[in-house]
Amino acid sequence: MAKKSSNKAEEAPLKLFYIFYNQERWDNWVKSLSEASFEVDTKSEEMPEGFRILDGFSVDITLEVLKIIKLFQNKRFTSEEAQEKLVQVEAIVMAAAPSGDLEELIEILQLPKLVLFASCRKYLAGGFEKDIKTLVKKGRDTIDKDMEQALEIASNIGASVIDGAACCGKYVKDDLENPTLFDEWLIECERIFEAMGSLKNFDESTGEDD
Repeated sequence: MAKKSSNKAEEAPLKLFYIFYNQERWDNWVKSLSEASFEVDTKSEEMPEGFRILDGFSVDITLEVLKIIKLFQNKRFTSEEAQEKLVQVEAIVMAAAPSGDLEELIEILQLPKLVLFASCRKYLAGGFEKDIKTLVKKGRDTIDKDMEQALEIASNIGASVIDGAACCGKYVKDDLENPTLFDEWLIECERIFEAMGSLKNFDESTGEDD
């Protein structure tokens, strides 16, 4: 019994070793984006540097947000603690975009993250719908009529993915000429799926055995 009590006492301080997404991290990405070139090099098949950075920026946010969820899943955080951390990160990511040349790019970055944060909240709250095929159909039928309702539908998909469901590559058509915002949310759900896979062993051990 004494050993069990000792282990519990050791677990709580571990939270202090996790560095969560902060304003400095956001500002560093924005600075890199502001210094990058978006000009197309006709001699190269690679996308312009600026768009590569924008993509990395987006992936970084998704990964860092889902680390909070993983800590909840690993019982490092209570639901309330995880929600508090999410609120702090969301305030940084979803703040008003800086005016100027980057404003449109930051807004393009932010729109898919609406479903990231909504999905995390939905997952922590529990009780979400899990029939992804039906949800995708409902979302596509709803997006042009009621964006908030479509986001609610998409958050059920994202919560299901966080919970272990596979989605959403097969629902995103490569040949879409004019993807809707709901399609962008499905792409973000696919990124959530990929990120959860890459975080499979995140916080697997405390480091005491290293």
